[in-house]
Amino acid sequence: METSTPKIGKFSLNYGLILGGLGVVFALMLFISDAHVSQSPVNSIISIVMSIAVIFWGILNFRKANQGLLSVGQAVKLGAGIALVSGIISVIWMLLLTNVLDPDFKSKSIELSLAAAAEQGTLTAEQLQQQKEMSLQYWEAFAYPGILIGSILIGLVIGLVGGLIFKKSAPDY
Repeated sequence: METSTPKIGKFSLNYGLILGGLGVVFALMLFISDAHVSQSPVNSIISIVMSIAVIFWGILNFRKANQGLLSVGQAVKLGAGIALVSGIISVIWMLLLTNVLDPDFKSKSIELSLAAAAEQGTLTAEQLQQQKEMSLQYWEAFAYPGILIGSILIGLVIGLVGGLIFKKSAPDY
């Protein structure tokens, strides 16, 4: 009696949409409260906790649909797939934010990140301006792929940890 394994792609899509939706809601809350440029570690922690929760939820529901069985490989694929779908939604949100809602977002975030260097006095005003201009030029080339790659890497790690925690093999008999 052979039973079919649930599709990892279906679970990745469903839970990726959930995680992406939660991420957009969180980002929208930050935008409305004018904290979307903030580089607070709290925002990063909240995003990672959301990712862990949704990916673990997806892994557990996959295991449940798979008759209680789960391999580490399946969990890693789920983590990466969920994170990929969520990352694509994040890129779409970032495109909307930077091109429609807040066209000055790039400049604001770069200025905020360069403020620390300006405070330390390690760079001259001219060097800071050059750094800002270079950062703006490379934003498009590196920011969006960076979001996707970062999401997938985080998803791989979370999936691996989830797989190690929740793995269950079929009995040998």
